Amino acid sequence: MSVDIGHLQDCVAPSYNPAKRTVIRQQHNGSLNGGSHRTRSPQQTPMFYYFAYGSCMCPVDLKRSLGEKTHIYVSGAATLKGYRLGFYSYSSLRKCGVLDVIKDPTGSVEGVLYQLPWRLSYALDEREGVHQNWYRHELVDIESNGQLYKDVRTYVVVDKLAEELAPNDWYFNVVLRGAVTCGLTEQYCWKLFNHMHQLQQRHCEISSLRSA
Repeated sequence: MSVDIGHLQDCVAPSYNPAKRTVIRQQHNGSLNGGSHRTRSPQQTPMFYYFAYGSCMCPVDLKRSLGEKTHIYVSGAATLKGYRLGFYSYSSLRKCGVLDVIKDPTGSVEGVLYQLPWRLSYALDEREGVHQNWYRHELVDIESNGQLYKDVRTYVVVDKLAEELAPNDWYFNVVLRGAVTCGLTEQYCWKLFNHMHQLQQRHCEISSLRSA
């Protein structure tokens, strides 16, 4: 892996600071509802909340798929409880294992909460392979900046692999870059780094045994 484990912060761009922006929020019984289509007023664009935990945590990479700048839609670092992270899918585009979340009552996944314009919904589904039955929508509760967001959209793999599959270096870097630049906790960033690094090491060991 090309990232120097001793210089995690040096491998990424400077952090975004979503706290400096005004994020439009809708109060709903003490929580924020983000999964459904919402039209506020004629002057406001319909928006939806989206929780990213993989490569979409990186606004630069997400921009490639959605066709416009996405860092302006970052609400902040966020936490999904009751799930755990795993590389339980293979991407023919990335040519490596890619991330998924799996229900686990003891688990917790950190990620990035976006508030995206509804016009980007179809392009996001395209990126996640919804129309090919690769990922599907899952509505979840997300904690971010001291608020609880209800019915936030995230994506889960439909047909999960039996075992985790290692990411390649490109996917490794883009996931880590998104985690660090969008302000996930240092402890979680190191946990994510070690998880991906161990999967890559195991893949190299298995490949060496097969070629021996």
